Amino acid sequence: MANSKYEYVKSFESEDEVMYPNLIVVRIDGRNFARFSEVNEFKKPNDERALNLMNSCATSVLEKYPDIILAYGFSDEYSFIFKKETKFYQRRASKILSLIVSFFTSLYVAKWNEFFPHAEMRFTPSFKSRIICCPSMGVLQAYLAWRQRECHSKNQYNTCFWMLVKSGKSETEAYNILKGTQKQEKNEILFQQFGVNYKNLPSMYRQGSCILKTEVDETVKIHDKESPVRRSRKMVKTVHSENIASRSFWNDYSYLCKELGCFEQNVNNIKHEYMKLFQSENMLLPFTWIVIRIDGSHFHRFSEVQGFEKPNDEQALKLMNASAVAVLEEFNDIVFAYGVSDEYSFVLKKNSQLFQRRASEIVSAVVSFFSSTYVIKWKEFFPEKELKYPPNFDGRAVCYPSYEIIRDYFAWRQVDCHINNQYNTCFWMLVKSGKSTREAQSLLKGTQAPEKNQMLSQLFGIDYNTLPVIFRNGSSVFWDKEMMVTDNGVIAKSHKKVVVDHPNIIEDDFWGAHPLILETTSPRQSSTKIRRRKRNTS
Repeated sequence: MANSKYEYVKSFESEDEVMYPNLIVVRIDGRNFARFSEVNEFKKPNDERALNLMNSCATSVLEKYPDIILAYGFSDEYSFIFKKETKFYQRRASKILSLIVSFFTSLYVAKWNEFFPHAEMRFTPSFKSRIICCPSMGVLQAYLAWRQRECHSKNQYNTCFWMLVKSGKSETEAYNILKGTQKQEKNEILFQQFGVNYKNLPSMYRQGSCILKTEVDETVKIHDKESPVRRSRKMVKTVHSENIASRSFWNDYSYLCKELGCFEQNVNNIKHEYMKLFQSENMLLPFTWIVIRIDGSHFHRFSEVQGFEKPNDEQALKLMNASAVAVLEEFNDIVFAYGVSDEYSFVLKKNSQLFQRRASEIVSAVVSFFSSTYVIKWKEFFPEKELKYPPNFDGRAVCYPSYEIIRDYFAWRQVDCHINNQYNTCFWMLVKSGKSTREAQSLLKGTQAPEKNQMLSQLFGIDYNTLPVIFRNGSSVFWDKEMMVTDNGVIAKSHKKVVVDHPNIIEDDFWGAHPLILETTSPRQSSTKIRRRKRNTS
């Protein structure tokens, strides 16, 4: 990061490390997936293609991240378990959960046509994620048993429900028929009314899907004149098992015991209340501005592979902006966003109750929706370029308590934009002129802003201040009023829309012209509004 007088705002960032020896589980769940499946006309109660798409995405996640050993999923959820000794991004919860949900979402969009070649995706998919800390193998075993039991009970209910609906019952009638029924009664309904033996349904529907890593030995000949050598390699495998939390299943896959540990005994009758004890939620401070900061993961490599123009690719920046616009349109509580290069900061209004201010849900939902939109809109900005591989982003939530501090946060980001862009412009002009990257770094080492401006002017005939303002100032995204004016100059009507601009947000002028962006509500007023909402909905 570039140094500036605004750097103090970094002190508001908090560490959220998952302490060793807790086992880390990242659980992702579809967001608004009932609507998504309806709009995309998924088959009920199970759409095999949709489940295979979820499994394919989970497989790719395991292939990308060596520290993920096991994944279990059904319907629109997946749980990813990291090896016991993992130091993945130094065990920071927000970084782990945001990276996994971002990559999974990008994969889901990128792989859609592979599984639905004749169906255009309607409605942007996104997911939420959270961290489950398992202090022992016994807790992990209970968690897996709980999720598989949920898979069975939900699938059995949904199978009965949709069979009743398809037979002519209304959804209300089907609901009333199934209300209070037990497992055996549902089996009888399926068999007696529809001739369906529940146990004969595909195992993927009844048991969910388990994707795990195994070690296999292979013989490899490295050189023609040398003898072959045996070595082990890791392989990702998909299995469907009646009980993934049993000792027998675990013992069949020695790599699970090696990287996670073994189960001492079988478990059953796991209650939801017990598992809730391990699903800690970081509730963000009330009456503070919440900033969700997202950053591209390994975007240097991504930009190289995609052939982005250096030092700035305007189309890539516009794609980031379009994704940010979509985020503001999706989440009404986000009032302003600022972006530069491969990062974006989104600020929620001070009295926001989005997801009850649960950090993991806010961060993951925003990162996931941004990632999804980025992949969906790729062709709009790069019609001639194939997306070589799905990008992903990490995110974090930081609370800022006062108007002055939130202003200083955005000033810090714009100062960073100025400093980094000026350096990168000089660096890449030197490289394009024939210098090596090491020579360019050496020439720029220790130089100040006036010296860089002089270098650009004298060596390349470039006046830095005339470069496109999107490069120098970054991009601001916010809600503004759009006026509809008649031919005689009369304002007919106005409506709010999300706009992208490139103003100076360090000085007061922009904020003075848009006072409602960071409009403050006193804690007493906000508390009264929340109490009223609760009374109205109770």
